[in-house]
Amino acid sequence: MRKPGFRIALFATALALVVVLLGAYTRLTHAGLGCPDWPGCYGFIHVPKTETQLAHAEARFPDAPVEAQKGWNEMIHRYFAGSLGLLILGLAVHALRQRGRAEQPLKLPVLLLGVVIAQAAFGMWTVTLKLWPQVVTAHLLGGFTTLALLFLLTLRLSGAFAPLPALSARLRLLAGAALALVIGQIALGGWVSSNYAAVACIDLPTCHGAWWPPMDFANGFHLSQHIGPNYLGGQLDSDARTAIHFTHRLGALLVSGVLLLLAWRLRAAGLGRLAALLLLALAAQVSLGVSNVLLHLPLPVAVAHNGGGAGLLLVLVLVNYRLRPLPLAAQSRVTALPDGLAASQQ
Repeated sequence: MRKPGFRIALFATALALVVVLLGAYTRLTHAGLGCPDWPGCYGFIHVPKTETQLAHAEARFPDAPVEAQKGWNEMIHRYFAGSLGLLILGLAVHALRQRGRAEQPLKLPVLLLGVVIAQAAFGMWTVTLKLWPQVVTAHLLGGFTTLALLFLLTLRLSGAFAPLPALSARLRLLAGAALALVIGQIALGGWVSSNYAAVACIDLPTCHGAWWPPMDFANGFHLSQHIGPNYLGGQLDSDARTAIHFTHRLGALLVSGVLLLLAWRLRAAGLGRLAALLLLALAAQVSLGVSNVLLHLPLPVAVAHNGGGAGLLLVLVLVNYRLRPLPLAAQSRVTALPDGLAASQQ
């Protein structure tokens, strides 16, 4: 049975996916500093357009001339993100009002509210710290976290997908490890993007014509970069960016191998549809990643690659939710049933 709030959670999940894609579009069109202040744009709630507004913007921000298209890319992202924040606030308030009802999630909506507040702070710091890669990557991870938690809340409110008590603990452990690896790969992708390393290698399967090109891992993963310079366009040299890009490729190979193993194990456990969905998401994401390299990062493909990462994350959330063990109380009830009836309950 669907629980109250299911449709709002489902809509919020779809909106969160749109916000993630808009964030990627903003980043890839170099519009992260399209508005030099936050939460407005040159002191307005929209991009300045009249002569008076433009004069005011120039007086307040003489070092940041107005670029209307970049400003609108940034503000549209903020409008959608703000709307999502209000929806999550509504879900949290609803959960608090319904906390006395059985099986009504409370901790998850409250956690989501905390995450979205932190996301707002990271959105502000992204601008005020001038695209500092650490903050940009954390902001990207926060967006994916919001999306994943909203999807989990939607699954819980849907009342669908009962736990599967007959599955092995090893399969659940493998699914959890796969989810952790995908999150790590998303973080690596964010580091690639925030350091402008996506086109550091433009050939496949080699990089700069070599299987192990010159790379500077120390500077590529130097996490204590100075705060202060404008990081639009990146500050790293070629070898450091190559190290970041190459590490992301190695991560893709590792994640692909683990996900293929998980799909095989799911199919062996009788969960063929889940296995097929996982393989489809993996194939799409790998294809988009390869296309990014060979086609030199075309904007639609690059945005779709971000969406593919989100889709793969959601599939792993679904897999782990589907494989969750029965609660102890439910296990006791199943154990107490006659053998035939207990089997039918599973």
